[in-house]
Formats: sequence, C-alpha cells, structure tokens
Amino acid sequence: MHVFDGQIRQAPRLIGGIVAGIVLVSGIAWWIVRRLRPSADELERRRCERIAIGGRITDGYLVDARSLDGEESLSPTPEVLFYSYRLAGVTYNCAQDVSRLPERVRGFRLDQAVQVRYDPRNPGNSILVSESWSGLWLRQSSSEPKEQEHPG
Repeated sequence: MHVFDGQIRQAPRLIGGIVAGIVLVSGIAWWIVRRLRPSADELERRRCERIAIGGRITDGYLVDARSLDGEESLSPTPEVLFYSYRLAGVTYNCAQDVSRLPERVRGFRLDQAVQVRYDPRNPGNSILVSESWSGLWLRQSSSEPKEQEHPG
C-alpha cells in the first residue's frame, strides 16, 4: 500500500506536467502556423503569377484609374486600374490593385485596348499586370531616352 500511496500523491504533479506540456506544444505549433501563413500581399502576388502563367488571354480596355482611397488618379502610376472585357457574351468589369507594381503601369492611357489574362475555370478572376507579365501597351514617357536612328 505504501507504493500506491506515493503514486497517488504524485499524480496531481504528473497531470499538471502533462497539461503544461500539451499547452506548451500547442502554443508553439500555433505560433509556427501563424508565422508561416502568407500575408495578403503574398497571396495576391501568388494569384497574379498563377494567372500570368496559366491564364488565357483576351482583349479588353481600360475604363478608369484611381487611387486606393477611391479618388480619381491623374498620376502616371495609379494604384487601381479598372478594366472591362467580354467572354462568351458576358461582360466582366474588374479592378486590379497595381500599387505594388508602379513601374509596370507607368505610361498607361484610359480607353486604350489591353490584353487581359483570366482563369478559364473562373473568368472573373483576371489580371492586367503582374511581376512577370503585362497586358498594357505603354507609351514611352518623354523622360526616357529615345533610340538614335543610324543614317544609311
């Protein structure tokens, strides 16, 4: 009976240790999962690259350019581009946040024809530009050096 009494007295410590270990392991696992979760910007970058690589191309046109707060943008590098395209008799009106890609949209023109890449399984999921692809036909700005013509 002596051995059994000793085990009963240590049982609360043993149970407390097990519970503390479970809580510690759970906390570490939650922290790791939370830390490894991609940010919203990273998820958007991945979406754009997926469409840039595997999407189909159709013709569309730019409708509007605005800042992120909804104001009209006269800037040469707007933050949001609104565009429209038509597939199988359905017109899609979309917008893309291009604030992280200013060099890819510099020189755009409203009402210009563009190429739109879209997901064939979900045609409303589309892009105008990504880090690796652009459907905008950009004009050269006057500050960029022009190629010199060689006589003869």
